[in-house]
Amino acid sequence: MVERAARRIVEEIVASAPAGWTRAILTSTAGRGGVSVSGGYTVPGTPLWRSPVPSSFTELGELAEALRKVRGWERTSLEIECKPSGEYGLVATTDAITSLRGWDGGFQAVLDAGYRLPQPGGEHEGGTTAPEGDPELAVARFREYLRRRAAILGRPEQLPPPASAAALEEAERRIGRPLPADLRALYMIADGDGIGYEQRYLFGRHAWLALENMVAIHTDQREPVWYGWELAWKSVVFDPDPPGTVRRCGGHPAWLPFATGEDGNYLAVDLSPARNGRPGQVICIGRDYDDGPAHVADSVTSLLGHYLELLEQGAHEEHGDHISLLEPARGFGPSRIIGEIPDEIPPTLQAIHINDAVGPVDLTPLIAGPNLRLLHLNRCATADLAPIRTLPVESLRVTLDGGDLTPLEGHRDLTSLDLGTTGPVDIAPLRTVPNLRSLDLSRADVRDVTVLADLPDLRYLSLTARQWTVLLDEGKAPLTLAAARLADDDAPLDEALAWSARLGLDTRDALRTTGTLESDGG
Repeated sequence: MVERAARRIVEEIVASAPAGWTRAILTSTAGRGGVSVSGGYTVPGTPLWRSPVPSSFTELGELAEALRKVRGWERTSLEIECKPSGEYGLVATTDAITSLRGWDGGFQAVLDAGYRLPQPGGEHEGGTTAPEGDPELAVARFREYLRRRAAILGRPEQLPPPASAAALEEAERRIGRPLPADLRALYMIADGDGIGYEQRYLFGRHAWLALENMVAIHTDQREPVWYGWELAWKSVVFDPDPPGTVRRCGGHPAWLPFATGEDGNYLAVDLSPARNGRPGQVICIGRDYDDGPAHVADSVTSLLGHYLELLEQGAHEEHGDHISLLEPARGFGPSRIIGEIPDEIPPTLQAIHINDAVGPVDLTPLIAGPNLRLLHLNRCATADLAPIRTLPVESLRVTLDGGDLTPLEGHRDLTSLDLGTTGPVDIAPLRTVPNLRSLDLSRADVRDVTVLADLPDLRYLSLTARQWTVLLDEGKAPLTLAAARLADDDAPLDEALAWSARLGLDTRDALRTTGTLESDGG
């Protein structure tokens, strides 16, 4: 069954091959969650990416299903190599080892599937200010809001009946926290704004959720979404505006979604704000807020007051039976610069990507950005990291053209470092970086890679095959690693299996099969 499914893929690879090809490699991670495909044909004088292999999604899904039945793997990482002669080989294993072609290249091994990088908001000092919401005022504003909407539409809008006291208590029990008093009071007027499939979109462009749906979405959204080490190892959660109001997390049990944009984004009430926030404040979370939540209002009561102001100003449009409020543009998301360092650094700057600069980049002007958390130099270099010493940079991608890592000694904010060098570098200063958990040295010429054994809490490490060989031969791989990357883009899966076995993964269950189309009757 496996051989038959593999053969169909090879037949398509051979049938689609360009003239003059000498080899084809297809890599895939496949299973019930979907199929990814990368790889290409080797054609002399042509880059691999110009001759991609066919995306055999259906056939790869069938192969993954055959492997699930044979091996019990829910998701499979596999590699197929074939030649013009029709000879082919398949190597397959569980998705604890995955190809990163299409990302940074090479392979990734997950050593501790349950580990998640800590998020800075989990350690934030909580706010001590009293809630701003007022249930009586919220009810008054809500009724006035409905009255004004009815005047615009020429009729009152039909809403569901109120939520019962028992339903509210049950919802709070399942959530594990009481609702803010002002939001709770609104549910005693109506249980959301939808009847059947018709929504009134009372909260701006968001549909107000019924209690039952709010509980279900809270259950799904209460923890940060884990997108895998490919993204997580150097990700940053940024501070909202105003600063220090919302915890810097991708999700939190005290965020209760109460209205949906029906696009994966939500309005939520925050019951565990950061030091400058208020319990019950309204925030935006969801699909478009991977960089961190956005602060909207200090309470549902205040948000309703804002909606009344918009109606008073005539800032609305009618669309049939619906009213759309015309919200002013909000500065959601971190202050970010892409391209080059500007002449004037905004004090709100949190992220900068410097691209393709000519000559060593002088980072000194960035000192004017005291809130800078992400600094990535892409396809360019710097000779001096001294300006970073006083900046709260958490994610740093840099190529050193001379200079050293001394300015990073004792840096308390740095959590991820992607380092390239134009010459040998001593990484000993990294021993003193207490929160450094993710490190990529595959672009660096490291004098003594065994220093890595002394890093206190390293969880992700990316090295070349040569660097890994030195580290493993010396028995100096950090014991705290949860994930690792073999950075060589041309490494075959068999080499990645041998490497991950040295890191402690059990790869004995890997499946290998070979064949030739002609000898199989092709």
